[in-house]
Amino acid sequence: MPALEIKNCLFCGKPLKGRADKKFCDDYCRNNYNNQQKAKSNYSSIVRNINNALLKNRKILESLLPQGEETTKANKDKLQRLGFQFKYLTLLYTTKTGKTYYYCYDYGYLPLDNDWFLIVRKKEE
Repeated sequence: MPALEIKNCLFCGKPLKGRADKKFCDDYCRNNYNNQQKAKSNYSSIVRNINNALLKNRKILESLLPQGEETTKANKDKLQRLGFQFKYLTLLYTTKTGKTYYYCYDYGYLPLDNDWFLIVRKKEE
């Protein structure tokens, strides 16, 4: 009969008891192990920074659009003063007439003349 293999927790190294496929002692060890793995990856910090920028852009667009209104206008200077980063977006939408709207999730903008932008909220489908 083969000897039982004793497995150790991937985080703290203590011997594991219970299921054969168990990898961690408890939730504390599992969470800390996974957090360490994420911290090691440069990719995760890049993704986190981009997601934060996208969320900030969305929040800025939302704050400019009055409650209950479908559209408003803002100039580039105001958007930049609020910290808006034009390089981050989640969707490009081109209308049949060729106008391109740039979206950060459900809020977007349409570039107008003289550095003005039409701010819009995406209609629910």
